[in-house]
Amino acid sequence: MSGTTAPFSSQASARLAGAPVPERVRHLLQAVHGIAAQVLASPLQLTMVQLERELFGLADKARSCQAQADVYAQIRQLGVHAAEFPGWFLDALADDLARLRSPSTTAGAPAPAPAIPAMTLVTDTDINRDIVLHEMARRESYRAQSHLQLLGQRFGVLAAQPAFDAESLPVGPYALCRILRACGERLGLNLEAQQQLYHVFERQAMERHVELLDRLNILLAREGVLPGLVYIPYLPRPAGQRRTTGGPTTAAREGQSAATPRPLTQWQGQAPAASWAEATMDAMSAPPPAGPAQPARSDAAPATTAATAPTAASMASLHELLDAARQLLAQQLQAGSGGAGAAGTSGGIAGSTDIVQQLAALGGQLRPAGTSPGAAPADPPGMAPRAQAGAAPAPRAVPSQAVMDVLARLQPQAAAAGARRSFGDIQKALLSQVRAEHGESATLSSRDSNTLDLLGMLYGQIQREVRSNGPATDLLNRLQVPLARAAVGDEAFFIRDQHPARELLNTVAESGAVWLGDDDGDPALLQKLGEAVDRVVAEYQGDEAVFAAANRQVQSHLQAAVRKAEVTERRQIEAARGKERLEAAKQLAGRSIGQLCHAANPPKFVQTLLHEAWSDVLTLTLLRQGEDSEEWRQRQDATRRIGEITASGDGATDPALCGQIEEALLQVGYHEDEAGAIARRLSTPGGEDEITSRTELAARLKARARLGGDSRDGADPQAPPAAERTPAEEGFYRQLRTLPFGTWFEFTINQQGDARRLRLSWYSLVTDNALFVNQRGQKMAEHSLDALARLMARGQLRVVTEDRGRLIDRAWQATLRALRALAGGSAAPESA
Repeated sequence: MSGTTAPFSSQASARLAGAPVPERVRHLLQAVHGIAAQVLASPLQLTMVQLERELFGLADKARSCQAQADVYAQIRQLGVHAAEFPGWFLDALADDLARLRSPSTTAGAPAPAPAIPAMTLVTDTDINRDIVLHEMARRESYRAQSHLQLLGQRFGVLAAQPAFDAESLPVGPYALCRILRACGERLGLNLEAQQQLYHVFERQAMERHVELLDRLNILLAREGVLPGLVYIPYLPRPAGQRRTTGGPTTAAREGQSAATPRPLTQWQGQAPAASWAEATMDAMSAPPPAGPAQPARSDAAPATTAATAPTAASMASLHELLDAARQLLAQQLQAGSGGAGAAGTSGGIAGSTDIVQQLAALGGQLRPAGTSPGAAPADPPGMAPRAQAGAAPAPRAVPSQAVMDVLARLQPQAAAAGARRSFGDIQKALLSQVRAEHGESATLSSRDSNTLDLLGMLYGQIQREVRSNGPATDLLNRLQVPLARAAVGDEAFFIRDQHPARELLNTVAESGAVWLGDDDGDPALLQKLGEAVDRVVAEYQGDEAVFAAANRQVQSHLQAAVRKAEVTERRQIEAARGKERLEAAKQLAGRSIGQLCHAANPPKFVQTLLHEAWSDVLTLTLLRQGEDSEEWRQRQDATRRIGEITASGDGATDPALCGQIEEALLQVGYHEDEAGAIARRLSTPGGEDEITSRTELAARLKARARLGGDSRDGADPQAPPAAERTPAEEGFYRQLRTLPFGTWFEFTINQQGDARRLRLSWYSLVTDNALFVNQRGQKMAEHSLDALARLMARGQLRVVTEDRGRLIDRAWQATLRALRALAGGSAAPESA
């Protein structure tokens, strides 16, 4: 063991030596106190020195002689006990450690209230001190969050209890602030001087608190108390490229991660951003389709370039797949129209609208070119009429700058209010304007055509998850042209990680797919999204910084909303924990009464009174005083006495017991007449009462509300027992009991498969109850873990995991899969 107690804390060793804990725990607590003394001894002494200096400064700045004299009086008072302050502080800390396994470990806790407490107002002095100390502890708890989490777990092992939170940890910031307040009162200082003491203590002693926690964690880990414990919070990963180094080790690690995906716990349901370059290379790693479906491309990157430039190689592969898919459509058009008019489609935009619509369906029935909505079957979009195919001039690709100029003119038109255009409509309007300006033979270059096709496919996948009647749909439509300009102007639009334009697209899409529903809409978020889209439409002229600034505007609002949601969620969790404590107390009280009824077998009506009325008394005593308190033992003695008296048919009434029962019932809210009637029956042999009839008393009990009667945690005793869980349901049930707090779930809300995302804020292993909130931290539902397991087994509920990624990442993966499936199908006829 390391650490020795400071010499000025001579009483601490005796107090820790007499702690009612096992010998090994006692030695560990003594070592903990020794390290605390080493770390805090010098800061506590400096606190007194600095406080004296601060008070001298206040005396120099005093506005009157009387005020100056008062400050000097405080300095003299401080000098009397300043040398004792460190010893007082460390002795109080030793008291807290010695009471580690006691019912109450709060230093300086108020004495138990009298039987009938007097109602008094709290003075402003107490309020001011509480505010200063609470804010000090709160700041420190945030600064040392990871250290407190680890030490709370280890102290839970020492105390043979659940993990300690920051508020109850004996060496945590809240405990130190409670000790500071008690020691400040012992110094005999006035309110102003005590508040000055608090500020000096924060600068001198609290600055060493993280060091203290770190050293205690090292000590306990070295002594075998959870030696391998680590704290890994679910935090957003830094925005940047996630590149792999390759090799068997990396592959094994990625395979293990894919086999056991982590639940998504971040607010707003945002998963870490995926690398589109890696996703594209992975999708293209399989052998590409062979045969005529792979036309030779003049702009494809050579092999040497592909080896040194992954971006160029990835884009070249994408272009090849698009050309293969487009040629497949041309072949189908030839087969459907007798082979006329299908040539020359691989280099232009012909059939691109069909590709967009077919791939957006992800596996839907492939339709021949020319059958897209809004186009005549004989004249597919982008192609000359078949009757003039032979006389039509050769297609002439226009420069990309000309395409950008046309899109710039289309940008305000496509963003007009109420104009809902699909991406195919944008492409038709673009080609029509290009031909009007550059001639009927004008067409888009292969690169520009492929870029727009890819963006249209991506949009189709995104719109599959966004509510079609929601406000986000209009926002996505208004972003189509600016995104098309960004994609055409940047060849690495689909390869570059965290492209600003794609980030804004994902923000709008995620909001529309998850949050902006009918029942949990956020008008403030919708307003911010609208402002961001308006800014892009009005200001974007090729500078991607416009997208970045607009996205930062929305993300700033989302971060502020997260902070508010955390506060709201914390309140809901505290309320749920209170209900858990209430339910646990009710269960213990019920077991105590049940044991009495089984052993003494009092009359049936007495048993009813015990379960209906006396159970509330026992529950309230447990909540206020705890299971190991003297008050609880007195209540148990009274319960046994009730059983002894009422079970016998003769004997005398116990007036003392009657008064005790009546007083207890008054404390839980019973009317004086009801409390007297119940007390007489519970203290009389046979449970008889000549004043109030059983019928009248039973009616009164039935009409009044029970303690915690509105709690949903308690099970209905008349409800039929739940059916036994199937093996699948049992597996989900066990999984639910191990999930981290904050896990996001998707509930299926209708037969169409629409999902609603809610956050599992907290669940109880005692009551089996789970609390769900929305993205603003508002309570939306409570379910039992058993009911959730049954929903998961039926496919109506699923855990949102990080492997699903963000919406835009999932859409890109689906686009790549669909593109490869379509292009791969073109090789089948040739090989047959």
